[in-house]
Amino acid sequence: MLIRRTIPKEEVKDMPKAAFPGEIHIAQTPQEVERAVEYLKTCSVLGIDSETRPSFTKGKVYKVALLQVASAEHCFLFRLNLTGLTLPLIMLLENPRITKVGLSLHDDFMMLHKRAPFEPRGYIELQEYVRPFGIQDKSLQKIYAILFGQKISKNQQLSNWEAPVLTEAQQIYAATDAWACLNIYSRLNELKETGDFEIEALNLKEAIC
Repeated sequence: MLIRRTIPKEEVKDMPKAAFPGEIHIAQTPQEVERAVEYLKTCSVLGIDSETRPSFTKGKVYKVALLQVASAEHCFLFRLNLTGLTLPLIMLLENPRITKVGLSLHDDFMMLHKRAPFEPRGYIELQEYVRPFGIQDKSLQKIYAILFGQKISKNQQLSNWEAPVLTEAQQIYAATDAWACLNIYSRLNELKETGDFEIEALNLKEAIC
């Protein structure tokens, strides 16, 4: 496989859409959170992401509303605006034996810390993990496009994540983001093990820089 260093937006736009193929579960009570975490504790690697209600008023900032945690088959959408960051979730986030893969994790942690204090353990930051593979792009959408030839839609990014009911489009968007992180990590590990990849050569301008 030839791994490109970067990819233009125009090319990504015309790619087929990626979508989480597994089951999506919404956890919006403490009991549902506890049951979801029991399953997630059986997984060795998980993809994570979060969503916050956008603010269109200067100075108004909302707390993170949704935490998405995905295995290959299941994605759980934790509605933190309804439950808060409960102890079972905190214990999952702090568990060093479960690898949790995400992108821009510093931002996610900063937002989650406004819900409750915790000590992040067992994390892989994809923006750093892709560097040895020559990938220079930093966005989830572009990294995914480089590795899979598919685009991740951002149509729901600015929707209301504190709505009484999350739409199907919101659920698929949220689950896909968390699962895509896991998918990228799995693909890179597979390439690392097989050595079946080649990094695109630097062009003359990049080489001079």
